[in-house]
Amino acid sequence: MGTLLRERLIALIEPLLIQLGYELVELEYVPGRGRGALRVFIDQPQGIGLEDCERVSREVSALLDVEDPIPAAYALEVSSPGSDRVLRTRGHFERFVGERVLIELATPREGRRRYTGLLRSVSDEGVALEVDGQMQSMPFREIGKARLAPLN
Repeated sequence: MGTLLRERLIALIEPLLIQLGYELVELEYVPGRGRGALRVFIDQPQGIGLEDCERVSREVSALLDVEDPIPAAYALEVSSPGSDRVLRTRGHFERFVGERVLIELATPREGRRRYTGLLRSVSDEGVALEVDGQMQSMPFREIGKARLAPLN
């Protein structure tokens, strides 16, 4: 998904979700032949049930029908983030301090791009991750992707 389309979709959908009492965890658009897929991952403190997904799907569909940000046909999918949830914002990282996370850097550092360890702290600049007993500082600007890394 192009960065501009992603930013536009987040800017459209996130305020609606907040108004409805949900958090936008992640958003993915996968174009396809004939029909693509827009996946919206939501959460709230008490968890997400089927009724939440149906409600958000109705509201987001109505909003996207009016705004029409995606020129091609697509299916809207709304779901909970799962145990390997994406960490996209500072608030996401702050909520999971002490948890095991996987961080993939946008650009490799000394030949290494992926780090799995315990999230120890979050600051305005980035996060501190304990990897194999060593502390690694990772500025937000260097993080390409991050998610919880369950022990399984």
